[in-house]
Amino acid sequence: MNTNPVIDTILSRRSVRRFEERPIAREDLEAIVACGQWAPSARNRQEWTFVVVDDRARIARLAEVVGAALGADSYDMYAPQSIVVVAHAKGAEFGREDDGCALENMFLAAHSLGIGSVWINQLQGICDEPIVRAELDALGVPADAEVHGICALGYAAEGGAGVARERTSSVIWVEG
Repeated sequence: MNTNPVIDTILSRRSVRRFEERPIAREDLEAIVACGQWAPSARNRQEWTFVVVDDRARIARLAEVVGAALGADSYDMYAPQSIVVVAHAKGAEFGREDDGCALENMFLAAHSLGIGSVWINQLQGICDEPIVRAELDALGVPADAEVHGICALGYAAEGGAGVARERTSSVIWVEG
């Protein structure tokens, strides 16, 4: 298999579920979000809203209300240092797909900068629960938006990164 730095970044990225208490430089957060903005989008609509939260207390509050809505008392979104909420207008055609592309770009950008990440997808379907909506409103997420994912970010604590597992998906080659 051919390789290069981009392929190496893709193949070496792992989800991080335990983070150090170390701030992420503003310039790094700006680069990560810019990579989300440059993701492909259906018909090049670029309809995302990115909300960067670089305040652990605000993140903990969002995790608390999400946990309450899910009936999971100790939910903490893995206590990241920063998050990027990716939102789309409710029912937007291809919104979920566009959000997935933006999130993946941000995960890869973060990894290339030595910053760990994990996809938080628990807000799907609960954005309009009153306690969740109130917190999303307080963070600046548009009232008509739904959240398909959050990019949780931070430097991986020891043992915080996942391990590589064998790839089990099928690959079918059709050659002429």
